[in-house]
Amino acid sequence: MGRDLYREFSSVKDRFAEAEDVLGLSLTGICFEGPMEVLSQTSVTQPAVFVHSVAAAEVLMAEGLDPVCAAGHSLGEYSALVAAGALSFGQGLELVAARGRLMQEAGERQPGKMAAVIGLEDAEVEALCASVGEGEAGAVVPANFNAPGQVVVSGEAEAVDECGSRAREAGANLVVELQVSGAFHSRLMESAAREMAPLLRDAAIRTSRIPVVTNVRAEPASEGEELREQLISQITHPVRWTESVRAMVEIGVTTAAEVGPGSVLRGLARRIDRGLRVLPAGTVEDLSSTASAFRELTDG
Repeated sequence: MGRDLYREFSSVKDRFAEAEDVLGLSLTGICFEGPMEVLSQTSVTQPAVFVHSVAAAEVLMAEGLDPVCAAGHSLGEYSALVAAGALSFGQGLELVAARGRLMQEAGERQPGKMAAVIGLEDAEVEALCASVGEGEAGAVVPANFNAPGQVVVSGEAEAVDECGSRAREAGANLVVELQVSGAFHSRLMESAAREMAPLLRDAAIRTSRIPVVTNVRAEPASEGEELREQLISQITHPVRWTESVRAMVEIGVTTAAEVGPGSVLRGLARRIDRGLRVLPAGTVEDLSSTASAFRELTDG
């Protein structure tokens, strides 16, 4: 993860070196060599993905990309704030490291799980969560509105299982349990939100140079205090990604880049709005072709 970028770009080496100083661990060793069970820990995964995403975005912008807005899915909102100039890399890294640690601790304190429900409308999944919450299985809520027909639910294990069973009975095509260490974006993360709040309120979050479409409200925001409050709320509130992508399209975005590891958001974007072109930007090869594509758009 990120090895080829590290070898190719001095700016990426600098970011990884800075991150290792702040975190006090060999991030390059974990990202490049594993083991996967360490990299998969929330407290490690979040800083690793953040560093990779910011480093890739900076390379792309150095190649001439001048974005009109930014957005990120859950953790990615921190990377988006750095790209938008609202948050420094160092400050963002400290916040992300704390976020990952606190969310992992919250998951250990109040164990839960998450599952993706495929094939039902958003309103159907919301109603199922509400109906389960009226029983004895515990609480379950929609956590990620990822795309039409794909909603992730989160909560106490028995409640998530019950919601999955009811979803299948209601005609869901698939219910997939996610391999995560906690019930993210649910009330089981309240302790993490409480402990993150003072850290975020003390953080230097500035007015961004471009709008950031936030997860909680799914609308553009630029003012520092609003961005700060959105990050606090995000820990226990759902990621409204479908609405966020549509908000970017309304702003006028026709082509976007997915920075960092993987291509999950590209797939989601195709399901949300087929007119939106999303290009990969996680490897050296990706960055080269994507930078060329944006130059062609600008020249055209």
